Parts: sequence; C-alpha cells; structure tokens
Amino acid sequence: MTGLLVDAPAGNSRLLGRAPDLPLPHLGAQALIALVEQAGLTGRGGAGFPTARKLASVAGRSPVVVGNAMEGEPLSTKDAVLLSRAPGLVVDGLSLLGVALGAQRVLLATGPEVPSGAAREAARGSRVEVLDLAGGFVAGQESALVNQVTGRAGVPSDPLVPVYHRGVGGRPTLVLNAESLAHLALVARYGAAWFRSLGTPSDPGTFLASVSGSVPRTVDRPGVLEVPRGTPLRAVLSAARTDLDRVAGVLVGGYHGAWVPAARLDVLLTTSDLARFGASPGAGVVHVLDRDTCPLALAASVAGYLAGQGARQCGPCVNGLPRMAETLRRLSVPGADPALVGEVARLQGLLHGRGACAHPDGTVRFVASTMRAFADHVETHLDGACDAPAR
Repeated sequence: MTGLLVDAPAGNSRLLGRAPDLPLPHLGAQALIALVEQAGLTGRGGAGFPTARKLASVAGRSPVVVGNAMEGEPLSTKDAVLLSRAPGLVVDGLSLLGVALGAQRVLLATGPEVPSGAAREAARGSRVEVLDLAGGFVAGQESALVNQVTGRAGVPSDPLVPVYHRGVGGRPTLVLNAESLAHLALVARYGAAWFRSLGTPSDPGTFLASVSGSVPRTVDRPGVLEVPRGTPLRAVLSAARTDLDRVAGVLVGGYHGAWVPAARLDVLLTTSDLARFGASPGAGVVHVLDRDTCPLALAASVAGYLAGQGARQCGPCVNGLPRMAETLRRLSVPGADPALVGEVARLQGLLHGRGACAHPDGTVRFVASTMRAFADHVETHLDGACDAPAR
C-alpha cells in the first residue's frame, strides 16, 4: 500500500499511538528470527540492514543486546519522540530479545538529546539497563557505542572486528536502533502479515520521519510523522504543511544522506526508489531546503560540522574533511575560483573508501550530491552571483 500517511499527532500511529492490546509473547530465537524474516523488517537507524540477519549473527552465543537511542544526527528527533511517547515498546523489544537470545545483558543507550526518564520508568522491574551516554555524530555507530558502554572513548573501532563477534565485555553484541526495537515488539504481537499490510512488498512497514526546513516558514508543522515505506515524498511534505513553491531540494537521510531535487518530489520513499539519487530512507530525516537558502553555504556549514565530528583516527578525518569544508566555504562565495570545483572532486576521490570508518564516505556522499543536485547554482556562483535572495 502506498500513498498513505499515518499521522502520529492524530493518534492512529502504530508506534506513537495507543498501547498494544495484546501481551508480549515469549519466543525462542529461531521462531523470532523466522518471524522477523517473514516480516521483512530492516533497521531504522541508518544502514537499513535486514534485522533477521543481525539476530541470526548472535543467536546461540549468549550475546549482549544494546538498544541504540543515541540520535547523533542533528536533524533527527525520532528517538526522543519515540522514547517520550512509547518507551514501553522499545523496552518490550529489548525484553523480547533478551529472552529469545539468552542475552547476558540488555541495555538501552540514550544520547544527551534523548530524555531517558520515561524509558527508565518503563524498564522498572525488567532486565533492561538504561545508560545515559555522551553524544556526537559518530556516537551511534555500533563500535563507537560499544566503546562508550565499556568506558572507552566513543569513537569507531577496527571494522575488521565487528561487534557481533566481540563487543561489550568481549561478548558478541547485537545493536538495534530504538525504532527497530519498537517495530520488533509489534511484529511479535501482531505478526508478519500485519507489518506488511503497510509499505511495499520489497520494502514493508512504516518508519518515523523527522521533517524540518532550512527556513522555519517553509515547513509550518515540523516534527515526527510515521510514514509507510513507498509513500511519495510530496505527501510527507504536504502533511507537514510545506510550502511546495519554496522547495529548492529535500535532503533525505540526514547529513550523510543525499538531495532529492524539487522537480522529483513524487519519488517514493523506498530504498530502491531513492537509490537513483544516491539517497536512502536512512534514519528518517526529511529536511527541506528553502529557495532563500544558498545550498553551497549550507553544504559548507554541514561539512564544517562533520569535519569537527570525526574520530580523528585516520588521515581523511584529520586532514581531508577539514580541507573539504574549507574548499566548500570558498566555493560558497559568489565569484569563487572555478578551480575549486575540480578541487572538490579531487578531494572526494581522495576521501572515499580511505577512512577507518564510514564517516568520510558519508560526508563525501553528501558533498557529491550537493554538487550534482545544485550544479546550476554552482555555475551561478562562479559567475559572481547567488540564486538565493537571502544571501
């Protein structure tokens, strides 16, 4: 089913509406894995990895289970809303996994932008431990999160040793986003067919979208909406009361995401449909660029932020990302040297695939998308002008 918007404030949301009317079942590992595989649930934290495969990677190994509510993405508010409105679903998802997988520990990690009080209350009497951790853009990356839980610096570790092999306390560790856990608790109650009744056959279910705008008046009702996969982007913007005439582009997936041009707002919010723009649903970020905002100035600001958020463990983070941010800053000034366009492309080639973690790659994805989606704007800058009247 496509084109349907589940409006959380109206109270008919799956995740943010009324509490479930069925008890949480007790399932064994193989039964739960089979159910999740039938449902087609994928991660809602960014990468979109099949949840059943993540569960299978630690089944039978007495793992540590970690719920990830770090919300390091500045444009995302969904974890904070979910843990305020429906913390019981997240705790239920963790409790379900704790029993099914025979987990040694069951943890919920919250970042500084995510209030944990309601989650602590919901976890009272359960095995779930709630931890308040330090934030940062890379703090939610699996190995960085594991490092924080174990008292080390919250930066990514060697990618050749994934956390499902060795994580918290040296144990195999399963990390799932808070929204994924909430979906898991509902799938266990209502079944795979219920989950698939929304979304598309290849990309089923719903996801929480954090909708915002670069200029406040562009989006009259920013916030979090629950959206079935396969919903047209235009429908989400309309539900947020976006002035579509003011849209210059839409950033989908956050600061490591990519731009959908204003002329392509009918694109469906699925992994396959967004791939043509280099984007994905990711963590559910939908950020509207207003025509009064210079995309190059915004990109330079974002690149500067991302350069400051690097783990500083390798050359791309220490040298490459700051150089990229400075190059974009210079390009954002009307009358910029045309050679800067080539320099941006050169830096993309130097950074991509060279980092100790995926942070440089994500930054390159965002910058490359900006240069591609706003190529006409780049040319205007080189001619000494800027199409954004507010500049």
